[in-house]
Amino acid sequence: MSNIPANLKYVASHEWVRKDEDGLYTVGITDHAQELLGDIVFVQLPEAGASVEAHGEIGVVESVKAASDLYSPVSGEVVAVNEALNGNEGVINSDPYGEGWMIRVKLSDAAEFDGLLDADAYKAVCDAE
Repeated sequence: MSNIPANLKYVASHEWVRKDEDGLYTVGITDHAQELLGDIVFVQLPEAGASVEAHGEIGVVESVKAASDLYSPVSGEVVAVNEALNGNEGVINSDPYGEGWMIRVKLSDAAEFDGLLDADAYKAVCDAE
């Protein structure tokens, strides 16, 4: 069974988002997603300063098995990109909720976060697959 932390919010496309103490929101892919993908070998992410829309495409994750589009759970401005993933994409497999984060966003509509799936609802999505 995949690890689904209760302190995060989720979307059915297998991305997570966390509200951080500094008021920004960190986004990554779930443990379930990295398990489905297998060994991740490449990640394409937006640049800092880019605008993202909730459920809009923000990049691509490639593994030895497949390529998968990434979607933003929330709308806003990308304020940071995890540059440590360049050449070290495998950290997404080993620590998807920690060092494997992808982008940090300044939200344009905080209500979007409240409308996302909680851990139980996301588990139901995974179980239905």
